[in-house]
Amino acid sequence: MRLAYVTLQGRGRTDALIAAVANQLQTDGMRLAGTVQSNIERPDRRKCDMDLMILPQGPIVRISEDRGDLARGCTLDSGALEQSVAEVQQRLSGSDMLIVNKFGKREAEGKGLVPVIGDAVDLGIPILVGVNGLNLAAFLAFAGEEALALPTDVTTVVQWCRQSIVAETA
Repeated sequence: MRLAYVTLQGRGRTDALIAAVANQLQTDGMRLAGTVQSNIERPDRRKCDMDLMILPQGPIVRISEDRGDLARGCTLDSGALEQSVAEVQQRLSGSDMLIVNKFGKREAEGKGLVPVIGDAVDLGIPILVGVNGLNLAAFLAFAGEEALALPTDVTTVVQWCRQSIVAETA
């Protein structure tokens, strides 16, 4: 199994790294399944809007709920996330790699994209996961010793992805 993760401090930095890696791999002709997140700041809201692009080319699904300017806590729309999971699941077979933008709260609970990660393992598809600091311990408990922490630069991550794809197809 080839499973690696990246984690960066700072809001949106892991998302940006994952998006850059996915973009480069698609430019190289790799067939990707998974998700890339973008956060859209709103001047009239404390919380940003969260959109997931389902790889390889959409749709884009809004996974946050607008609960008003005074909203605190999680604004994740679990139904929209599960819709995204179903889309990714349908695209997994025949993919060169699975990219999971974030091992977040739902994944830490064993939900979200966790079943898709398990299917990718069963299919021998390499997996790249973004992990935030809050859920790193849960991710490591889930992944065990199989998970490889990658340096946080696009070039190194893309190189690992390419090598993993070639190793799985050889």
